[in-house]
Amino acid sequence: MSDAQNATVRAVLDQVKASGRTALTAPEGKIVCDAYGIAVPQEGVATSADEAVALATRMGLPVVLKIVSPDILHKTEAGGVLVGVKSADEVRAGYDKILANAKAYKADARIDGVQVQQMLTGGTEVIIGSITDGSFGKLVAFGLGGVLVEVLKDITFRLAPATKADALSMLDGIQAAEMLHGVRGGDPVDREALSDMIVRVSQLVTDFPEIVELDLNPVFATKSGAIAADVRIVVDFDPAPARHRPSQDEIVTSMNRIMKPAAVAVIGASSEDGKIGNSVMKNLINGGYKGQIYPIHPKADEILGYKAYRSVKDVPGVIDAAVFAIPAKFVAAALIECGEKAIPGAVLIPSGFAETGNEEGQREIQEIGRKYNIRLMGPNIYGFYYTPANLCATFCTAYDVKGSAALSSQSGGIGMAIIGFSRSAKMGVSAIVGLGNKSDLDEDDLLTFFEQDDNTKIIAQHCEDLKDGRSFAEVARRVSKKKPVVVLKAGRTSAGAKAASSHTGALAGNDKIYEDVFKQVGVIRARSLRQLLEFARGVPVMPTPKGENVVIITGAGGSGVLLSDACVDNGLQLMSMPDDLDAAFRKFIPPFGAAGNPVDITGGEPPTTYKNTIKLGLQDDRIHAIILGYWHTIITPPMVFAKLVVEVKEEMKALGIEKPIVASLAGDVQVEEAAEYLYAHGVPAYAYSTELPVEVLGAKYKWARGAGLL
Repeated sequence: MSDAQNATVRAVLDQVKASGRTALTAPEGKIVCDAYGIAVPQEGVATSADEAVALATRMGLPVVLKIVSPDILHKTEAGGVLVGVKSADEVRAGYDKILANAKAYKADARIDGVQVQQMLTGGTEVIIGSITDGSFGKLVAFGLGGVLVEVLKDITFRLAPATKADALSMLDGIQAAEMLHGVRGGDPVDREALSDMIVRVSQLVTDFPEIVELDLNPVFATKSGAIAADVRIVVDFDPAPARHRPSQDEIVTSMNRIMKPAAVAVIGASSEDGKIGNSVMKNLINGGYKGQIYPIHPKADEILGYKAYRSVKDVPGVIDAAVFAIPAKFVAAALIECGEKAIPGAVLIPSGFAETGNEEGQREIQEIGRKYNIRLMGPNIYGFYYTPANLCATFCTAYDVKGSAALSSQSGGIGMAIIGFSRSAKMGVSAIVGLGNKSDLDEDDLLTFFEQDDNTKIIAQHCEDLKDGRSFAEVARRVSKKKPVVVLKAGRTSAGAKAASSHTGALAGNDKIYEDVFKQVGVIRARSLRQLLEFARGVPVMPTPKGENVVIITGAGGSGVLLSDACVDNGLQLMSMPDDLDAAFRKFIPPFGAAGNPVDITGGEPPTTYKNTIKLGLQDDRIHAIILGYWHTIITPPMVFAKLVVEVKEEMKALGIEKPIVASLAGDVQVEEAAEYLYAHGVPAYAYSTELPVEVLGAKYKWARGAGLL
């Protein structure tokens, strides 16, 4: 916006601040909207009934009358709004009635007059607004408006400032999106005008951080424009200080030293079995870590064959990371010594900090970390693994299956589940990291490290909260263009909306914000721990699809129906089968089978039928991904099916043809071995589930769309 427009808004906000108010009056709101090109009706403020009549006559009846009072935010509740006032006599009587209602509602309310506003009719009533979230900062909102807004709660959010593309996606992101296209002969709304208004609101709240809540409700959206009938703006001139964030280069430098250390100190190392300091030492040694290991102990001279030191300051060489295995009460003093030794990273296993109510103890270690520029992982964690360096800096079991998935969890229990699943499913990992209380290092620090880590192809994170959602979103937006980012956000059903004085604030159920922001920045959201793990395992295995056309080939009609349902649930597009392709498939299937999509080859078919139909699906350029539904029969046993799928896939790969294939296997226990064989050869396959294979394919598609690869 121009300097003149900014100066106009600044003058209004300065006036509000000077008078000690937290909200703008409606006339002030109009000045702000006018400055930012946000369409509002003609209006004026009357301080007498005669003035009100003169204003109404000039702008044309009917009009709306509203109380103007800095002390009355919810005007309707106070009886301070009259709609459809049709004559001069009604305006005169209405003026007196509104003043009387306002005084009855709040006897000491300051009253600046009565607003006379051009009456708007017709169109679809929507709400456009903004809130300031504790984690994500400024968000812009759009939804169904009018009197039903808090009943229907049909609203969607994006980070502000929003782009034109963000704004247009919001119009399609509400449940009532069809209404905007025109229903039952109604006119469609002017999408250009609505999206433009969303962008302008998002820019206004970005330019003026003191605007903490903003409501335009209702906005009348018609085929020829959008105009906001009511403006409500809430301000806070004493915002919370911004969270400290190191630069990207600083994060990468320190994270590289922590995750790939040349030397590790174990503070609280022990020779005694059952002690955490003993487990950490054994994991470092037995895990095959090739760097220097320095046990730190106040009395011992040697631990597990390694020379021990009284303090990190006594160690002659450079130390990159210190793993803490001492009680919480000793952490601060040892951390100061790490600072004096210029150690860049502390892995804080001990519990007994904020999670037990010891906020002060946690603040103390945060201050020490900031003072000495030590990055803190934890406290209250299991430690971390980085397999390319054979590094098990943890008291949990050692882990050595190398691969390309990096996983993190806020919870120790979830961390153990990640380790167990990875081992059981033979899923190679590059890293497993515990974040615990996140006194310092959090998800966006890990994303920044894994973004430039050549050993990592997918990042999967479990979190209960994001300390700095804005920073996470900015980093995730960048990283997800290169590597899939999967997040399991726990606490979906928390009480949600904080008490707020605006409609938009009351609608901001915490989880809805996470849902919409994740979508905006290209994060794949997992709905369960199992999904998080399956996505981490399956998404990197498949090639990226080149288009949206998905075909199901199944030996069982029932599986075909369930797989079709799963495609709809996961945003996958079942291809409409062209006549020539339909005829080509029919050549291979019995007359009582069904072509179309799903292609139902029926259960009694020999291996050649599976082979021919899968080959056709891979060869035809119009098909972009294949879902297989296998049914266990004597004619085509499970391992015969699995081997022929891999054979056809490899044959096509040799010709330069690669497409994502997933498989659902129904049958007796032999299907488990067949599913394992398929997975080992690049086909995510699941026994006894039609949902999981489609969810994994859907996750690959979500990433490919977000990264602009389709």
